[in-house]
Amino acid sequence: MQHKLAKSALFLAISLGLSACNDSSKTNTTATKSTPSAADAEQFVTQAQADLEKLQLPAAQAAWAYQTYINQDTAAVSAYLSEKHGSLSTQLAKQAADFNAVEVDADTRRKLDLMRNGLILPAPADPAKSERLAQITSDLEGLYGSGKYCRSENDCMRLTDMTNLMATSHDPKVLLEMWQGWRQVSVPMKALYEEEVQLANEGARELGFADISELWRGGYDMPAQDFAIELDRIWAQIKPFYDALHCHVRASLGEQYGTDVVPQDKPIPAHLLGNMWAQQWGNIYDLVKPKQKLDVIDVTEALRANNYDEVKMVKQAEGFFSSLGFAPLPETFWQRSQFSQPADRDVVCHASAWDIDDQDDLRIKMCIQITGEDFSTIHHELGHNYYQRAYKAQPLLYRTSANDGFHEAIGDTIALSITPKYLKEIGLVDNIPDASNDIGMLLKLALDKIAFVPFGLMVDQWRWKVFSGEVKPADYNQAWWELREKYQGVMAPVERPADAFDPGAKYHVPGNTPYTRYFLAHVLQFQFHKALCEKAGNTDPIHRCSIYGSKEAGAALNNMLEMGKSKTWQEALTTITGKGEMDATAILDYFAPLKDWLDEQNQNRQCGWVNEDVSATQ
Repeated sequence: MQHKLAKSALFLAISLGLSACNDSSKTNTTATKSTPSAADAEQFVTQAQADLEKLQLPAAQAAWAYQTYINQDTAAVSAYLSEKHGSLSTQLAKQAADFNAVEVDADTRRKLDLMRNGLILPAPADPAKSERLAQITSDLEGLYGSGKYCRSENDCMRLTDMTNLMATSHDPKVLLEMWQGWRQVSVPMKALYEEEVQLANEGARELGFADISELWRGGYDMPAQDFAIELDRIWAQIKPFYDALHCHVRASLGEQYGTDVVPQDKPIPAHLLGNMWAQQWGNIYDLVKPKQKLDVIDVTEALRANNYDEVKMVKQAEGFFSSLGFAPLPETFWQRSQFSQPADRDVVCHASAWDIDDQDDLRIKMCIQITGEDFSTIHHELGHNYYQRAYKAQPLLYRTSANDGFHEAIGDTIALSITPKYLKEIGLVDNIPDASNDIGMLLKLALDKIAFVPFGLMVDQWRWKVFSGEVKPADYNQAWWELREKYQGVMAPVERPADAFDPGAKYHVPGNTPYTRYFLAHVLQFQFHKALCEKAGNTDPIHRCSIYGSKEAGAALNNMLEMGKSKTWQEALTTITGKGEMDATAILDYFAPLKDWLDEQNQNRQCGWVNEDVSATQ
């Protein structure tokens, strides 16, 4: 599964949508009092939510129009509304801070804190700087969305075509060409990104934060530094398993390409892992799979053999949620979603889920390929949609997930139930391979999910260092690759030019989408899966469990989803797992048979690499 999620309408509701273009005089009245009271705070929160709820719809509509029809006009409208929203969201955050010393009830305090901490890129108070920040964010997304690699004037390739080549080719020359070609797109982003960081840091300081890094890390119901320590703890649980997987993959690639291309004591060259960003490695399964013949289901082939098209794939994913007791998606979902790439215009193909009106106008935006990878991605995206709809009755500021990792985890939790048993139940396959074949399935899944974990961690490690000033603009690219080598054991295949800005080749950097959520999601999904399987009465090994058809599991899941952000993530987690702490041991339980197999394969191999480290602390 390719983990490719972008901003959704819930994200607009918080990053943009805690921001709305409106005459702000209504929200000014209480905050300007010299001695604000608890009643003033409650009135401020009520009015702020009312104004935001009224005005976030046009912002979401403009963002949708821009991402599904990139041109000068949609860019201008999106930038205009983004600037207005950014200005007001920052203003409301500052007004919320005026009540920091006021004693208020717990609910009002939580909403005030969410307003102050909910911004992604806080705009400076200076209108010109605010407008400039909005323009830069729009320009960066446009550069990514319209990016292409041209071998000649009449021979150009889009990202979709390039990623397909990266996924299927084993020709190192072709792989290197695609890898280098896409990174040309991000070169013009560097100066814009540097300016964006300066402006957003200015906005963060006006809110009382040291920089954007402190703001981002402070949104997890615990002190910012404690959150960084929590990431250290979780990564330390997973790292021994990742190291075993890395060792086996590197040895296998050395057999395929030669140890002169893949040295056995160094990080793996990034272009050889079957993915444009080397973030998931499932596409090289055939190069690293067990030597013995295994009966592993090819979901891509099964989809094509059963005449699945884009809509049928989405319908089947909807059917999974329906089997758990969730209501069907609204008719407008099918009318307004983008399922395939239009031939006549530029769009942002990066998969994302939207709730345009914060109620029932649910949509997904994808350029679906008929593959097993996109089949899982669709389940993931619908997980966002069902979560959005579940908390629609909450007050505006609580209409999001318990933490951002929860939103990413829900769809993936469902995807873990795409087991051979489920595939047989829906008629995609005729037979279920016996347990002796599980190593193949687990290895294929680990190549995507476990290989992803350090990438999910290091993207924001890089950004936090950039935001804090620890990494200077001249060192952006060098720091990026130092972190990739340290956490992933992956290196650039060629020396990078001085003007390179390789972080910008990953959507979430120019798209300004925080990335630690994906790291957290990869932990939470296994915790959720284990807990839901127990509620479904599962008796199979945890990696063979599917909750498809379990109304009990569906009810437990919905109870948590409906909470939104009204309670801490620790409380939300407790409702479904009985434990208020993120714990990666569920991952180790799920993949236990594979870890034993990897340890056998890695006997007498040289494992590890220079410059590896387990610390995530800022």
